[in-house]
Amino acid sequence: MGEVRATDLAKPFFVLYVVWHPSFELGEKIADAMMQHFRRDLYKNIVGGAGIPVVFRNACMPDNDIPISINPEDSEASAIIALVDDNLCESQSWVDYVKGLSEKTEESNKNGFNNLLFPVSFNKEALHKVNLSEQALRWDSWKGDNNEKTMRLISELTYEFCRMLRHHLAQLENPSNKNLENYLKKVQIFLSHSKHDIDGIEIATSIRKRIHEGHGLSSFFDVNDIPAGLRFDEVLLAQVRISAMIAIHTDSYSSREWCRKEIIEAKAWNVPLVVANSINNMDERGFPYMGNVPVVRLGYDVADVSRIDIVISRLLDEVLKDFLWRCQTHEIRKQLPSRAFLIPRPPELISLSCIPEGPELTDTASTETILIYPDPPLSTEEERLINRVSPNVQLRSLAEWKAGATR
Repeated sequence: MGEVRATDLAKPFFVLYVVWHPSFELGEKIADAMMQHFRRDLYKNIVGGAGIPVVFRNACMPDNDIPISINPEDSEASAIIALVDDNLCESQSWVDYVKGLSEKTEESNKNGFNNLLFPVSFNKEALHKVNLSEQALRWDSWKGDNNEKTMRLISELTYEFCRMLRHHLAQLENPSNKNLENYLKKVQIFLSHSKHDIDGIEIATSIRKRIHEGHGLSSFFDVNDIPAGLRFDEVLLAQVRISAMIAIHTDSYSSREWCRKEIIEAKAWNVPLVVANSINNMDERGFPYMGNVPVVRLGYDVADVSRIDIVISRLLDEVLKDFLWRCQTHEIRKQLPSRAFLIPRPPELISLSCIPEGPELTDTASTETILIYPDPPLSTEEERLINRVSPNVQLRSLAEWKAGATR
């Protein structure tokens, strides 16, 4: 059973603040969309029941024309999203409020990038009036209607949050001064696809193109990215281990040896993984280890970039979930018994093959292995199946382990 320190309860780990002028009607709709996205079930089980805290700053204090101040030190990490429109820029007190947030985040980031301000520009003139040093997200230059732009904003921010938490995790594991070079490294995406389907190659090419057009992500596209002189198999498997993966499930995918190897390697290393379902006719024998991860219907129309955007956004959510889990369990990891392991997704049969081997012990109780995973607890039938295969492996959700639950 793990101990929960008082500081864990007093200080949230990661908080999002959304700032907008009360006269900006679209601002409220955007803030509501962000609230629904980051507090939904997808994040609830990682963050501890309520999702990522999303706090609004649009209502002014009594006898004042600006909201309550924001203190970045109230959480381990925070992101302030400032929606900069004409209403905000025409009020000097609101301009000063946002500039004050910029100064606070800069002051708090002397040793890292734990608290950042993300301005969102709704027109170029408004951005110039505020005159912030931080690079803005340019809503005003994006194509599409407001719903499409809102989805893009959430996706772009999710990617930036991934960068923030990746740097935070590196600081937890190896405390050092802030490292801009490491922060700027792109999130790698591995495009696993079958070359025996024309659809597979075309879809992977379209996803790669879309990735490079948007978030500043980096993609690994098999032979195109293997340096001359290096062994194909070594580079491929090494790249899987350090990437998030999109598995493009076309008709021949499950029948291809290297597609299966890539999936198994991704599962063994617990990398974020999303399956893009692009079955055209049928898959003769679905590969069993492609389950237990999100599956998104992509189809096989390479011109439908809206579906590609959904796949990429869903993968970014998985990457952010992974960093949230690893950051928030960093201290817990130090308290674990020698045969207890934290895994970032619900356990499955392949999880048993990835348990590190330890020394042989004569005490039966000591040889029990515990796998601790994000809530909610596994269903009874799944747990029974794993127990039938490995009766000495105990499964506990994080909440169960903290509470000292036993079977």
